[in-house]
Amino acid sequence: MAGPRDPAERCSCRNTDCVERPLRRLFEGLASGVAACPWPFVLVPLLLSGGLGAGFLFLPQRQANDIEGQFTPTWGPAKAERDFVRRHFPPNDSERFSAPRLPTEGAYAALIAVATNGTSVLDPAAWAEVLRLNATVHDAEYERLCARTAGGCASPNPLLSRWGDAGPPAPGSLRFPVDDGVFLGAALGGVETDGGRVRRARALKLMYYLREDGPEALDSRQWLESFLQNVSSRVAELRLGSIQVTYFTSLSRQQEFEGNTKSVIPLFSITYFLTITFAVISCLRLSCIRNNIWLASCGVLSSGLAVLSSFGLMLFCGVPFVVTVANAPFLILGK
Repeated sequence: MAGPRDPAERCSCRNTDCVERPLRRLFEGLASGVAACPWPFVLVPLLLSGGLGAGFLFLPQRQANDIEGQFTPTWGPAKAERDFVRRHFPPNDSERFSAPRLPTEGAYAALIAVATNGTSVLDPAAWAEVLRLNATVHDAEYERLCARTAGGCASPNPLLSRWGDAGPPAPGSLRFPVDDGVFLGAALGGVETDGGRVRRARALKLMYYLREDGPEALDSRQWLESFLQNVSSRVAELRLGSIQVTYFTSLSRQQEFEGNTKSVIPLFSITYFLTITFAVISCLRLSCIRNNIWLASCGVLSSGLAVLSSFGLMLFCGVPFVVTVANAPFLILGK
């Protein structure tokens, strides 16, 4: 029968060795086992990490770079409300398109014409170049894929549908921001008014919406991708002198995000190398007794195996890989 317990081993507010002492004995036994038979403790972690690291073979299929998926809540109320609007107010891009009724941004290409030399985009010379720019976008493929209303493509700007080839509206003939029930706040920019009437405007915005319903959705995306590739050369061929043109599409934000990802990831290898080098060198000492360079090297190796194993396991389990978690090794090395 065991004798009475030593009062020094009892837990109390003044004595917490009851927690530290068993842990110390446990790690002492583990250290003795490692010293007596080290190879299993070396080979098993390496083999386990190598096996789990094979999950990186699924990395191309697991990558998730969708902006909305990464930066918005998965089950956010806004998404539920958007789905509700889609069910009860479905858009009809092929017959009765209306931009204000879109539950999303839609599929579009936007051009902004800005008058040069401080002139107005409603001047005859600038207006003529705007019409040429508009005619360049209206190719046969766009006519097939454009969002339609009243039997034709939706007008990219209410002023073009009202005035068109007849010439720009005369100064002072337009009210701002609403003219004859048409809101011009999103059509004109840099507006100067006199008594609520437009004297001059520096910029004019053209919005070319494409159909997202039906089988044309994929063709619309391909047209937008082609537009982004060719718009610069098309604008250069026009030799515009009275306006400057900038462009944006519904795909631009996503493509810029993916482009930044592809350009940043190769730089991670350099930053990893610098971080590892600093972690090892910072433990270097001139004294052989205080020198911990091998300990630092093993710590870096342990961190690398942990990242390899954890990421590989998540990829095996089908968890999407987002580029924002690529900074996890920095956090682990910082510990």
